[in-house]
Amino acid sequence: MTVEQPDDGVTGDDAGGPSGTPGGGDPAVAPVRAAKPVVAVALLALAAGGLWVSSRMTWVTVHSADGLTEPRTDDLDGATWFGALTPLALVLVAAIAAVFAVKGGLRQLLGVVLAVLAAVAAVPGFALAAGAGRPQERAGTLAELPARAVVSGVDVHLAPAILSLVAAACALAAGVLLTRRTGQSAQLSGKYDNPVFRRADASAEVSRQRADDGTAAPLSERVLWDALDAGTDPTDTAGEPGDDGGTASGRTR
Repeated sequence: MTVEQPDDGVTGDDAGGPSGTPGGGDPAVAPVRAAKPVVAVALLALAAGGLWVSSRMTWVTVHSADGLTEPRTDDLDGATWFGALTPLALVLVAAIAAVFAVKGGLRQLLGVVLAVLAAVAAVPGFALAAGAGRPQERAGTLAELPARAVVSGVDVHLAPAILSLVAAACALAAGVLLTRRTGQSAQLSGKYDNPVFRRADASAEVSRQRADDGTAAPLSERVLWDALDAGTDPTDTAGEPGDDGGTASGRTR
């Protein structure tokens, strides 16, 4: 078997090697294309929109009276009840652009940050839905009532709180997807782009072909050269069955 150095032109392997992969080459060394994070971006858009809408809805209605004037009713929207809702929505919008701007470890770090922000965004909605945090006292403070006024009742609206929880869940899912996607792409690119792994795989394939008594599919040119770089001679058939006698006789002549 002879191995020719591949030139810059189109070789038979480039036109479609025996492995059947387009563009030639062994499928183990095919370039890995990173999938676009479309789902994560869509989740971030839903999360940002959900938080923004929730910040404009009425979370708590406060009823108060001071004994001198007519009873007073104040509606507290999400931006008043939890002032970080609108900034968090803007941060998620900025994160959409950041997803396309960064790759690799930075994108994985972005996913972690988004998961933390999602947890922060879920706190006020969960606390209000669970009735924690003394909502009546907080409502009286946020409504800026006169000192003599007394809060007579508080109406809690669960719809915007639930909407904020759903938006936070979307942001959390986007963060997890970005983290997982980066981890998988890094593992694949490290395996297929690293010459050490590629040469080791090529040597293993040459060894497997020798053990198959010639029944295995021919190796691609790329694999042959990687095997040579690893110190394995793919043309050495001394170890194949049936070749011992021919080789020995060839050496005694």
